Parts: sequence; C-alpha cells; structure tokens
Amino acid sequence: MLARLRPVATSHFWRRPLDWWSRSLPLRVTSTVFLASVVVLVLGGFLLMQQATAGVLNGKQDSAANEARQAVNSAQAQLNATDLSGEVNVDKLLLDLVKGFATRSGGGEQYQVIVSARGRTLTSGDVTAESIPAELRTQVEASPDLLMTPTEVVYDDGRPPVAGLAAGSALTLPGTGRYAIFLVFPLTQEVSTLEVLRYAVVSTGAVLVIMLTFIAALVARQVVVPVRDARRAAENLASGNLHDRMRVRGQDDLARLATSMNDMAAEMEKQITTLSELSQVQQRFVSDVSHELRTPLTTVRMAAEVLHDARDDFDPVSARSAELLQNELDRFESLLNDLLEISRFDAGAVELTAAPIDLRSVIDRVLEAQEALIRAYGVTVTVHTTGDTTAEVDPRRIERILRNLMTNAIEHSEGRPVDVLLAGDDAAVAAAVRDHGIGFEANQAKQVFLRFWRADPARARTVGGTGLGLAISMEDANLHGGWLTAWGRPGLGAQFRLTVPRRAGGVLETSPLPMVPRDLPVPPLPSADDEPPEEIPIAEGALQVGSEVLAGGGHPLGRSPL
Repeated sequence: MLARLRPVATSHFWRRPLDWWSRSLPLRVTSTVFLASVVVLVLGGFLLMQQATAGVLNGKQDSAANEARQAVNSAQAQLNATDLSGEVNVDKLLLDLVKGFATRSGGGEQYQVIVSARGRTLTSGDVTAESIPAELRTQVEASPDLLMTPTEVVYDDGRPPVAGLAAGSALTLPGTGRYAIFLVFPLTQEVSTLEVLRYAVVSTGAVLVIMLTFIAALVARQVVVPVRDARRAAENLASGNLHDRMRVRGQDDLARLATSMNDMAAEMEKQITTLSELSQVQQRFVSDVSHELRTPLTTVRMAAEVLHDARDDFDPVSARSAELLQNELDRFESLLNDLLEISRFDAGAVELTAAPIDLRSVIDRVLEAQEALIRAYGVTVTVHTTGDTTAEVDPRRIERILRNLMTNAIEHSEGRPVDVLLAGDDAAVAAAVRDHGIGFEANQAKQVFLRFWRADPARARTVGGTGLGLAISMEDANLHGGWLTAWGRPGLGAQFRLTVPRRAGGVLETSPLPMVPRDLPVPPLPSADDEPPEEIPIAEGALQVGSEVLAGGGHPLGRSPL
C-alpha cells in the first residue's frame, strides 16, 4: 500500500509548485527576472574572469620573459668574464652564480634559479627540481633559445604546490661545456589577485541578482495589484454584485482601466436591471394570461363538446368543423398547460417529489400510452435494458420527459425503428431514445431545447405538439440535477439521452450510456410488398416491451447497440 501511495505523493509534491507558477503572475515575472539575471551575470562573470585571467597571465608571462632574459644574459656575462688561466672550480663558480641570483630575486619571492651541472642540481631557494617539466629540460638541451612553459611549483618545505612559469636556457662556459639554467616564477600573487577578483565578481553578482529580483517583484506587484482588483470586481459582477466598483488612483493607464471597468459595470447594472424587469413583466404576463384564459377556455370547451357530441346530426361540413374545433381546443389546452408549467419554472415555484422507482416501468407506461401513435406511424420500438435502473426521481416528471422524447422520436423516425436504451451504474441511471430518421445538424444540439424551436420551420407538426415539450423536459432534468443531451446527424437520425443521479441530490460525473451511439445499420424503409413476420399481429408496426425483439431488426434484451 505504501509503495502505491508514494508516486501519488510525489505527483502532488510537483503539482503544487506548478500550480503556484500557473496561477501567480508576479511569481512568473519575478522567477523569470531571477533566472535571466543569474544567466546574464554568470555569463558576464565568466567572460570577465576569462579576460582578467588572460590579462594577468599574459602580463606576468611578458615580465617573466624579460626577467629571465636579463638573468640569463647576466649569468652568461659573468661566465664569459671568468679568468680561465688557472684552475677553475666549476661547481663553486655555478654555486656562487646561483647565490647571486637568490640575493637578486629578493629572497625567492620573485623567481628562483635551478642550475643543472654535471648531474648535480643547484637551486637558489626551496624550489625542488620537480618544478621543471621534463619536456622543458629536453628542449633546453637541444636549443640555445630562451624557452618558457607553465608548470607547477613544488617546494621542499611541505608547502602545497602552486601554479607558476618555468623558463630555461643554456649557459656556456668556454672550455668546460654547456649548463642548463632554469628560472621558476611562482604565480602566488597573481592567483591571490584572481581569487580576490573572483570573490568580488560572485558577491557583486549575487547582490545584483537579489536587487534585480526585488525590483522585478516590486514592479510586478505595482502592475498586478490593479489587475487583481479588476479581476475581483469582474468576479463580483459575475456573482451578481452589480454595485461593486474599482478604486481609481492617479491618471495612468491602470487608472483609466479602473474607470472603464466602473463604466462597464454601471452600464451592465443598468442593462441587467432593465432586462430583469422585462423578464418579470414577461413572466407575469404569461402567468396572468394563462390563468385568465382558463375560464373562457372552459366555456368554449363545454360548447365545443356539445357540438362534437351532436355532430352526427349536422351536415358533413358542420360535422367536420366540430371535429376540427375539438382537436384545436385539445391542442390549445395542452399549450396553455405547458405555458403554465414554464411560468412556474421561471418563477422558481417548482418542487421535486422524489421516490425510488424503476425507470423500466416508466418506459412501459409511456409505450403503452403511445401505442396508438406507434401503430399510426408503423414504427418498431425496441427496449434494451442493462443493469439496475432504479433511481430516486419524480415519476410524473420523468414520465413527461420520456413521453416527450418518445413522441419526438416517433414523429421524426420516417418509419424506421426506434430504440430505447436503459442502463445504470453505481451513481447514475440513463435512458436514451434513438431514432434513425431525418436527424439534425450537429450545431443544433443545444437549440433543440429552446422554446418553440424547430429545425425545419416548413415542416408541419403532425402530432400537434406545442413546441415547449423539450424545453420543459430540460427544466425537469435540471430539477433532478441530471443531464438531458442531444446528438444528431442529417440522415442518420438522432439520440436524446437523459441521465439522473441514482439518489436524489447526487452529483453526476459520468453517464452509463455514451452520448454518441454505436450505430446500428439503418434498416431499409418498409415496402408495401414486404410481408410481416408471423410473430407480428399488426401489419403497420410492432411494439417491443419484453425481453425479445418482435420486429424492427433490434437486439435481444441486455445487448444494446450503444
């Protein structure tokens, strides 16, 4: 268990700094300035130290070459002035020469001399012969020129080695041969100078980075604070606090931004107040008109029923007029009821009465009520059920939603089969009504739930709908905390899916059914020459509410095409 939790903890550990970075503009500005300052100062310090080191070393090398040339010339002059008429002790002569160099170099701080004489090494100080590179020794033996190379100065008193320069040349004593002389120049003072310069560069760079970061944070705060005030003001406006205003300071661009935000807020408050008043007037008008129309509608209906009942005694034209009057009164009453329901939703006077119920039983009641319409359109309806479909819902409202979806699917099915799909999981229950009719454009998926909206205004309502069914269904779904979505494509049909929480008050995260159906092959339109299967007692269509499909090319129960 601990091994499984470690990656999650690490992920949260890295996610928090990333969240801070993405949410804080001052942090991004300050961090960017800090990183850029560090990169610039590191590059600048590197170039400065490189140039300073090259300058110090080149200067030391030039001065060391001059010193070495003068020392070698002086030593050669002393050897040339030596009286060789008598017996000469070469070792004593070279030793005196070395001691003279030690006195001249100021105690060995400027340079020290090493002379190789007949297998012996004479030195003017505490520098060992290991300070002379072997390559330099070989070159001095073969060349009469003054040669110089970098080296590591090694002392015989235990001090740590230091960087230095080694210069070498050959001395000639007439009659005795050649002797190699080497001058070692420690770079102790130059290294100390460069260390002091390096410390100064690092400390100055650190101070500059801190100061630049502080300045960037200060500037970012000066810019971001008014922007944050504008964000808070916009959030307050979005939450409905239309009286909130920004404080205006100064006359700069940020002050003009605050002034513009305040002007926009004042204009929005004015417009929203006007629209709210108009909306209230409209809602009150719809509610009042709907209520006022009930009394004359009741009177007209009573008279229409009397005429409709006595239509057999009328002439054909009058009888037909009585039937049309009765039908239109039914449609008008349905429209009036829908308008009253819409007005209750607009007024917020709707309450949910939830109870546990199996949506399959609701589907059965809807199909039973729609049986005459199914026969009239010759449509095969197939029900597919998967899992437990029991949920805490308002049965009357859920039945109204499914009735509207079923009526809409049958009307637009073009005689092709209609599939009803039910599925449930631990958190939700979904019902989808799928037809293979005319369908609609993808960009019309939200418009279908608008009041009185029709995809094709020229298409007549054959069922006599009011144009408010899907709008009321959407309000009912929202009242349950559910989803009502639509999918459609021209010529491929449409699918409307209702998803509600299994328990009242639950929050939906996913739906047991996908929005886009995994389509069945579209069956051919029924022909007059086609003979229905023997199981179908009705030639115009079949109704499937059991566990097997009687007609329409569907699937057995529990094997939904979605």
